[in-house]
Amino acid sequence: MASENPAYILAALTSIGGITGYVRTGSVPSIAAGLTYGVGGFRISKRQPYGVELALLASILLAGSSIPRAIKTGKPLPAGLSVLAATGLFVYGRAFLVK
Repeated sequence: MASENPAYILAALTSIGGITGYVRTGSVPSIAAGLTYGVGGFRISKRQPYGVELALLASILLAGSSIPRAIKTGKPLPAGLSVLAATGLFVYGRAFLVK
């Protein structure tokens, strides 16, 4: 079973980046991913269904929005969010496959 700790850490970091992105450009995907990580982590901690799936969905959402921006602009914020997305994809993708 996957741990909720990575989801909570990713939720906090993604939300911080999402708030920064929203203030600068009005971008919503990072905030949505942060909230989804948080809900996924909560569901994992309570052993409720679809916790891992929600954390994986947040990783996919974050990767889809940040990786193209990181490649296009080369700026540190999208690059950092891309690293977070890749981490989530690895951790929760593996947990999903093990399920």
